[in-house]
Amino acid sequence: MNGARPKVELRDIDLRYFTLEGETEAVRGLSLEVWPGEFVGIVGQSGCGKSTLLSLIAGILEPTSGEVLIDGRAVDGPSPICGYMLQQDYLFEWRTILDNVLIGPEIQGLNIAKARDKAMKLLQSYGLGEFTAHYPHQLSGGMRQRAALARTLCTEPDILLLDEPFSALDFQTRLALSDEVGEILRREGKTVILVTHDISEAVSMADRVIVMSKRPGRVKAEHKIRFEATGDARLTAFEARNQPEFGDYFNQIWGELEIHVGG
Repeated sequence: MNGARPKVELRDIDLRYFTLEGETEAVRGLSLEVWPGEFVGIVGQSGCGKSTLLSLIAGILEPTSGEVLIDGRAVDGPSPICGYMLQQDYLFEWRTILDNVLIGPEIQGLNIAKARDKAMKLLQSYGLGEFTAHYPHQLSGGMRQRAALARTLCTEPDILLLDEPFSALDFQTRLALSDEVGEILRREGKTVILVTHDISEAVSMADRVIVMSKRPGRVKAEHKIRFEATGDARLTAFEARNQPEFGDYFNQIWGELEIHVGG
């Protein structure tokens, strides 16, 4: 692995919460390590705790028991080391694209002149250099998500938490954007954790796919993704889908999800 210790570590995590209906056990005995520079995909049934896992890592939620560690230190609240990208882009419609990208540096009190230079470079790199003065409603769905990615990366986090970031897009845009985002994040050298309900997306983008059990969520299985034709070299998401091993990974993970239709 690319480091002497995990970048992210969850040790025997339990999470229970209370509603008017009573206690809900969301996660039980969940342990997971993510290494520096690794791209991990997490799949599981709806309600199994995939998004909860990201909130625990980000310090938004606190586990009932167990430990969440980043770089060997216990997580005790939200940290700028984690960037969070959601299904919806949540761009502010009254701000230009450039001003949207600068929201994180403004909130964190970073040097705005330096952040502006970083934002402009990101937007240029992502094909949005001509749209910095545009407003979100003037951009397509894929362009908006690229702007949201630039906003997430503008504060230079070490860890990217992606919560179904492509699911609101049509299939063609989704496939193209997964290619772009995967290439961008590997080039940036980020540690990435992607939550998705799309097995194909996880297998084609990730170095390793974690399968979670139904609630209470735990790690049920994991798969190191490797395509014999390229060895350890990573393919684009589109290329990965055309490899002979792709179908084998898909079918095995599908079986592990215990999704039964009908009957």
